[in-house]
Amino acid sequence: RVSFMNNQKPQKPTLSGQRFKTRKRDEKERFDPTQFQDCIIQGLSETGTDLEAVAKFLDASGAKLDYRRYAETLFDILVAGGMLAPGGTLADDMTRTNVCVFAAQEDLETMQAFAQVFNKLIRRYKYLEKGFEDEVKKLLLFLKGFSESERNKLAMLTGILLANGTLNASILNSLYNENLVKEGVSAAFAVKLFKSWINEKDINAVAVSLRKVNMDNRLMELFPANKQSVEHFSKYFTEAGLKELSEYVRNQQSIGARKELQKELQEQMSRGDPFKDIIFYVKEEMKKNNISEQTVVAIIWSSVMSTVEWNKKEELVAEQAIKHLKQYSPLLAAFTTQGQSELTLLLKIQEYCYDNIHFMKAFQKIVVLFYKAEVLSEEPILKWYKDAHLAKGKSVFLEQMKKFVEWLKNAEEESESEAEEGD
Repeated sequence: RVSFMNNQKPQKPTLSGQRFKTRKRDEKERFDPTQFQDCIIQGLSETGTDLEAVAKFLDASGAKLDYRRYAETLFDILVAGGMLAPGGTLADDMTRTNVCVFAAQEDLETMQAFAQVFNKLIRRYKYLEKGFEDEVKKLLLFLKGFSESERNKLAMLTGILLANGTLNASILNSLYNENLVKEGVSAAFAVKLFKSWINEKDINAVAVSLRKVNMDNRLMELFPANKQSVEHFSKYFTEAGLKELSEYVRNQQSIGARKELQKELQEQMSRGDPFKDIIFYVKEEMKKNNISEQTVVAIIWSSVMSTVEWNKKEELVAEQAIKHLKQYSPLLAAFTTQGQSELTLLLKIQEYCYDNIHFMKAFQKIVVLFYKAEVLSEEPILKWYKDAHLAKGKSVFLEQMKKFVEWLKNAEEESESEAEEGD
């Protein structure tokens, strides 16, 4: 028994040592991106510039090579021709290929063909999706390391891939890098990117993608802080041939400013701030954000109506509304200095009374109150009655207003004849 045990002892370390060596050797080969790179580059050199052959080669190679582990190396090669060192330079001692985005022709058609290569590859190997997104984020941070032509090609390709959904708009976060913004690289890159994106889709599709990742209000960050104005953005992108993007950002800014104005107004009203302070604040905001009086009067109306818990009984709500609106008529009067603003207010009142069923019978009373308080004048009321009203509940509201409108017309005729007698 002793001799049997002795015979077994020396074999244990030999066996475990053998197994350990094999594992170590396998590990060294598996974690060697150079060998992976050589296989890909060799295959690409055999396909030449035929991108369909490239796509087929990449499809077949996925079965033999470890794409999951070497996703970054794979995408580096397809974009830049070889593995990229930090900063975006190609290592001198590395083998490289000309079958890549950076060595291709700088035109939209070529970039569309390359986009197909990436699409096919990622559709075939779904797990590469995340690796590709990380790669593009990295490439955008490396932009300063590339030539202008390389940047242009990458921008066009990225725009196409954003348009067909291969990439998510969140990758644009990389463009907000401080150094890229400061040196104007981000804005120049964005021009080419948005041109190819809008060319593939349209500005509405671009807007939807940006909104999904909360990027719709961040485009001005492509410029340094001292140039983050709608005017600067608009001038830069309009001159670059992207008027639709300029108008989109201007519109977004305006929507943002209007929301902010409404929020602040409601807070001021709930605090009971003096009207002169509220009027001063609103006028400053109008100037600063180029907001029209018509827009402001609509905002004030909805803010005034949202500060109250309205009675659910129709017979009581009219009385409550008159009391409430009488109090706020000086505020509304400050922003109905134009006929168009008065008409806007009339339409908003009509819409509100139609949408809130308890207010249906209160319409005429509200209009008369505003007429007496000099918020509304004869001409806009008559115009509304004649042809500028909305279709919503018009028969009900026109019937309500019939007597008052007749009275207005008579009053107007009387004042005209008095003026003639005076002459």
